[in-house]
Amino acid sequence: MHDTDEALFRAVHGIAGRLAGQPVPVVMEALMRQLPKAPGLDVAELRRIAEEISVGRDPSGL
Repeated sequence: MHDTDEALFRAVHGIAGRLAGQPVPVVMEALMRQLPKAPGLDVAELRRIAEEISVGRDPSGL
């Protein structure tokens, strides 16, 4: 796994642990502030990740 990918997965995992079950806008704001920049990580992908976290899932795979 590349360093950027690992940092991204760990950041998503941390946000998922802290914000599971929170409203999508709250999770989106945290993702936009805390995730490292990565190719392919656009607003639509952030929303998909936020929706997963909002329903209590950890999409990081960790």
